[in-house]
Amino acid sequence: MVLLYTLAIRLYGWGIFVASFFSEKAKLWIEGRKNWEADLSAFNERFPFQDGHQRIWVHCASLGEFEQGRPLIEFIKSNAPNTIIILTFFSPSGYEIRKKYPHADGIFYLPLDSRSNAKRFLQLVKPDKVIFVKYEFWYHYLNALQQAKIPTIIISAIFRTEQIFFKTYGGFFRKILRSFDHLFVQDQSSIELLASININNTTKAGDTRIDRVAQIPKEGKHFVKVAEFVGKAPCLVVGSSWSPDEAILKEALPTLPENWKVILAPHDISEAHIAAIEKRWAGEVQRYSSLDDKSIDDAAIRILIIDNIGMLQSLYRYGRIAYIGGGFGAGIHNTLEPITFGLPVIFGPKFQKFEEAKQLLQQGGGFTISSAADLKDTLRLLLEPETYEVASERALDYIHKNQGGTVKIAQYLGLKS
Repeated sequence: MVLLYTLAIRLYGWGIFVASFFSEKAKLWIEGRKNWEADLSAFNERFPFQDGHQRIWVHCASLGEFEQGRPLIEFIKSNAPNTIIILTFFSPSGYEIRKKYPHADGIFYLPLDSRSNAKRFLQLVKPDKVIFVKYEFWYHYLNALQQAKIPTIIISAIFRTEQIFFKTYGGFFRKILRSFDHLFVQDQSSIELLASININNTTKAGDTRIDRVAQIPKEGKHFVKVAEFVGKAPCLVVGSSWSPDEAILKEALPTLPENWKVILAPHDISEAHIAAIEKRWAGEVQRYSSLDDKSIDDAAIRILIIDNIGMLQSLYRYGRIAYIGGGFGAGIHNTLEPITFGLPVIFGPKFQKFEEAKQLLQQGGGFTISSAADLKDTLRLLLEPETYEVASERALDYIHKNQGGTVKIAQYLGLKS
């Protein structure tokens, strides 16, 4: 099975190489790994091995997993500032956005999972402890860490019955899971699933992103132009929308009273997509990049398009209700950021892989829709003051009740606040 796994990894690498001639993302994936040994050697010259300077390697697949690892990284740096943090990414969508993240001492692409790469990587990094985040199960790296007896944990993990670990033919992948010294999972269901395959070195610590998003309102990041655009009007904030979301929103937005404003932050901020949004709502929209006093005062402009990346998590402070995109595609985007401001969240039908979304639905802080008619009904429901207040309280309550995972993990690592 190891041979088949290794062959599959090599074929994957070759596939990315071929794709790099046509895809900018694939090209970044290849280019970012070209000189990894030299890059790590140079890093060691800048951060030589010293007594009392523990090295912790944190690995994330992409940007979403980084947001789960981030609270722990910042806790470590705050409470053990001499710790050297080596942060790796598998995907360019994580690395390219966070390559200048100030709380990691070195940020790199993870070399492709092979026996030789894993051995050489560990020789260069020499980590004292290793943290994998949520969904990374690389056989050769985990096997090498286990053989070297380097403490290795996974955090914010979540498991489902359909995963290969729980199939009769999943023995090889169960072996990968057993490489972890401890598994910090998001929910009780994951604890029970792992116990069913005799993995009991587990702790329910929730989703560490909650500790991160709970800090966002306290950071007090404001945008003057956005505040002026919204004024005292109630506002619907649309986060990470795709075209199917926008089509439904086009039908449903007339349900809102005329005094409502909309902040629309699409997932795709390409010129073509922004232009399509402008065409869909002709005469009603304004780009943030060209927002001025004239457009702010124009009563016809109800929708503000956020044509950049990085603002969204702080824009929810201007909202009353949030619509989260992606639910008519691969899956919904981040629902935690809006609920930390007490916004009830609405999202499409593809939410089953997201524990927080399921919990919000059960508790009444979230609402799922399958059509424009559903969205109209949900907006009408949330326009009722009593219904809104209950939904808002329950959304915020989810944040309050589920904090603390970072501290649990830090205590396991021997850190204290």
